[in-house]
Parts: sequence; structure tokens; C-alpha cells
Amino acid sequence: MTLAVGVIGVGRMGRNHVRVYNELPGVELVGVADADESRAAHIAREYGTAALDTDDLLAAADAVSVAVPSEYHYRIARDALSTGVHALVEKPFVRRVDHGEELIALAERHDCRLQVGHVERFNPAVREIGDVIRGMDVVAVESKRLGPPVDPVPDDDPVMDLMIHDLDVLFSLFGEDVTAASATAPSPEHVLAQLTFADGPTASLTASRCTQKKVRTLTVTAEEALVELDYTDQSIRVHRHSVPEYIEQNGDVRYRHGSIVEHPLVESAEPLRAELAGFRDAVTEGTDPRVTGRDGLRAVEFAQRLQRLAGLVPGEEVEPW
Repeated sequence: MTLAVGVIGVGRMGRNHVRVYNELPGVELVGVADADESRAAHIAREYGTAALDTDDLLAAADAVSVAVPSEYHYRIARDALSTGVHALVEKPFVRRVDHGEELIALAERHDCRLQVGHVERFNPAVREIGDVIRGMDVVAVESKRLGPPVDPVPDDDPVMDLMIHDLDVLFSLFGEDVTAASATAPSPEHVLAQLTFADGPTASLTASRCTQKKVRTLTVTAEEALVELDYTDQSIRVHRHSVPEYIEQNGDVRYRHGSIVEHPLVESAEPLRAELAGFRDAVTEGTDPRVTGRDGLRAVEFAQRLQRLAGLVPGEEVEPW
């Protein structure tokens, strides 16, 4: 079957959804909607589809991507699910936990697939690292998501804009049982957090929009190896068997540490394309999406706690636990 899809919100992220849907087999892009009607019309002309208001798009589509600003996620997703339209909601899923619970219940009531747009879960390197570290005795994890100032500044702070990606990835790798957490914000655009997982590693996370180099990395320290993942390059390096040795050269004896570096094969692919293909398959096959509403809500709940721990929520102070 061909799935009729639409995109609600065609700003910076939404127009990428439009581009991918326009190329994706098994779907028909039936329209786009945006509060800025001229922007919707421009995108519709570019991709040969219709610019519709939200109600008309929901009447025409089987499934939609919701890529509006996060403060409107709940209302648009609620309208979609209430009319039996499957929804992929960009991250962060919602701003209020009770709204997330309501959307999850609506999806169940109307037998709709509800997916949250944590696109890093579809990065081929993330999919591969789970296999690489399986069975390892993991001691620590370090996640860095850094970049220069963004113009215009996003509505969400670095925790909800950037760090929430890493929370979702860590929960998928190590489970959701966190026994201790702390966070601090040296500046509103630079946040540090530390989590301890039950029977698992301690994770250090940095999210910043004030560095002059873009960094997207995950480093796993285990008894058996050091594993480095680069989200941007979609690459993994595994450092094993560091062996000290003495080398004689030109009469001098020198000390060095040798190691074996493995490069697991990671088949490069666009994460967004894999994400939207997964959404298509979940809808057409009636299966659970890889990133469910419950996954998205868990990431939001924990991100909100880190915001409070870091003092990013005015008037609220939370003690580390």
C-alpha cells in the first residue's frame, strides 16, 4: 500500500522531512501545512505537493510528521491522533508530562502509531555500538554535543535542544534506571551533567551552544576496550590490548605503548531517512516504532529534572540525588 503522508511545520527541520518523504518509496506526500502560509506555499511548489491548512491536511493524510515549535507539539499531535492519523512528533516530545501521557493514551485508543523524532537512534553508528559493547564490562561513558552559537537561538535550552538526544541514546543502551544525577550550567548555553546507572556505568554529558567547534561524540570506557563513536562521521573506533614495550633504535632504548585499533564496518546512511522509513514501516505493518511515545516522554521527564538541577528553571531548585 502507498501511505499518504504530510508534514505540519516546514521550518528548518520540517522541510527536511518533506525532502525525505518526497524521495521515500511507499509514501505519497499529499501536502504540507505551516503557520507561515507563504513558507508552506514555497515548499509545496518546490516539491510538487499542496499547501493546506492543518485540518485539511489531517483529512487527506494517513500519517503526519509534526515539526512545529515544541510548545505546539501537544495540540497538533492531539488533533492528529484524535482523528486517527498516525504521528511522528519531533523531539522534545512535549513540554508537560501530563500532555505526553494523554497523547500516548490517545494513540492506543485510536490504534495509531506514535513515534518521537530522536533521530540519533537511527544513526548507523549508534545501531552498531550496541553490538560492539554487548558483553563488555562498561565503567564510564562520556557524551559531548557541542557547537557554536545558533542564530536564531532555539526556543529550548541546551538540555532540551541537545542533551536530550544523548539521554535517549544512553537509555537505549544502558536502561532507564538512574540511581544518581547532578547537573550544572556554567552559562545558560553550556550544561554539564552526570548520571549513574544501576548496575552500570557513570555517564558524563556536555551540551553546549557556545563552543567554536562542532563535536558530536560518545566514548565508552570498558575493562576490555575504549570505544569511540563519532555521530557526524558515523564511525566507531575500538582500542584494545594496549601493550607497553621497549624499543632499541640507534643505540637508544625508548618506551612506547602500542595498541590495536579496530574499525567496525558502519554502513553510512542518512539517519532521518532511516527514521522516516521506520515510521512508514511501523504504520503499514502495525508494529511499534523504534522510538515510542513512552521513550520520548522518559527523555523529556529526565531532561526536565536536569534543567532544574542545573538551575535553568527560574524559582526551582532541586538537590542532586
